[in-house]
Amino acid sequence: MDLESRGLPSGFIASCEFIDAAAAQGKSLGIKPASVFIPHPIQDRTDAEMVELAKNSIDAVTALICETTD
Repeated sequence: MDLESRGLPSGFIASCEFIDAAAAQGKSLGIKPASVFIPHPIQDRTDAEMVELAKNSIDAVTALICETTD
């Protein structure tokens, strides 16, 4: 919210477990932040699994940044 108010593109990445919490927080703050949700859980994943998650999410993350700058 602070970055957006400064004109800086922003958003967040979280696991799918936090979709409802993110919506509730956004509603309470009066914002709808750009977001990318990845499969849950991430805590116990191997480095190789994390690399695969990143590869699978890179287009969505890039779009998140580009959409906020258009």
